[in-house]
Amino acid sequence: MNTTLELTVNGKKHRIETDDRRSLLEVLREDLGLTGTKFGCGEGLCRACTVLVSGKPIRSCITQVGQVTGKEVVTIEGIATGNELHPVQRAFLEAGAMQCGYCVPGMILTTISLLEENPHPDRDAIVEALDGNLCRCCGYPNILEAVRMAGEKTREVKVR
Repeated sequence: MNTTLELTVNGKKHRIETDDRRSLLEVLREDLGLTGTKFGCGEGLCRACTVLVSGKPIRSCITQVGQVTGKEVVTIEGIATGNELHPVQRAFLEAGAMQCGYCVPGMILTTISLLEENPHPDRDAIVEALDGNLCRCCGYPNILEAVRMAGEKTREVKVR
């Protein structure tokens, strides 16, 4: 049964009529046209579908859209400021932390959450935070370097 839901995604309020049991991923991609969030496994195992809900990374493929009403949802499309990339996005580019790029939105959003909680993560903290974010191209060394660089960039931005 459809119901009208109010969602706040990337700072913008949306009213949609849908079944509140649909996956957040499906609503983001199909109803709101936000295709940066990727469908990977559909079971919450690969985390390609990661978005931030109230600042925390969640797997949107296994989260019902009704569970996020009244909460702030941030997708990869919502982190840049105009034409200026988010510091984490810049770090991923500079470190060459992508091959196919499919996993990158989820990795970037997970990294943003990590750096909000721990602005100075060591390698073990980075590995723990990204545990479960799968990269089929096995670009993990560059991804780890990107997260380290992102920590530096994020701290620089906060100091200014």
